[in-house]
Amino acid sequence: MFTSYLPIILVVGFLLVSCVRILSEWERGVVLRFGRFVGVRGPGLILLIPGVERMIRVDTRTVTMDIQPQDIITKDNVSMKVNAVLYFKILDPELAITRVEDYYFATSQLAQTTLRSVLGQYEMDDLLVNRDKINHTLQGILDTATEPWGVKVSTVEVKQIDLPPEMQRAMARQAEAERERRAKVISAEGELERSVKLAQAGDNMASSAAALPLAFLHTLSEISNETTNTIVFPVPIDIITAVIDSVKKN
Repeated sequence: MFTSYLPIILVVGFLLVSCVRILSEWERGVVLRFGRFVGVRGPGLILLIPGVERMIRVDTRTVTMDIQPQDIITKDNVSMKVNAVLYFKILDPELAITRVEDYYFATSQLAQTTLRSVLGQYEMDDLLVNRDKINHTLQGILDTATEPWGVKVSTVEVKQIDLPPEMQRAMARQAEAERERRAKVISAEGELERSVKLAQAGDNMASSAAALPLAFLHTLSEISNETTNTIVFPVPIDIITAVIDSVKKN
């Protein structure tokens, strides 16, 4: 008796399995009835009409896409390789299924071509300095282009810029020259400040009769503390002149 109902049980079981779907919290199901869109369902338990309806799963979580390194020629004719990372998510599952064949592949190809075209409008120095501005420009262009597909591009980040070896050497020489220039400027500023202080000290000594003898004694004290066999005594020029005049008179 049971064997006679076995085919019926198998058919009923197959129909139940084929009409029941379970979607996770981050999934949505685009339901097509005879090939026509009838709605977006989920998450949770979904019931389909066997043989009439079919469902396409869509993940609505943020997707991280690595844009492969692209050959870029900048505005000042410098060749380099640039790669980036792209973050996007599906906002409208219906558009993502019905408006584009493969939204992931389409977004990837669009990101690569946009990266080449946008970065080619900048000079090399701008690419290295103005990354935030370039990232914002890329994000705006890609978000506008993918909006009809139901895709929201939230962030684009230029990840790495590979310069040719000869350009790296030229930049290293430039950086070294810049460091030397700064060192010379700092040294010159120090000498200028030193000369100003010496001039101020000379003016103060000239205006005070006791300042010069005190400075003389201080110098002798410093010389005596040094481990040297030779001691030089500075003598004021007016004393030397007086001695010379007295010798001439005699």
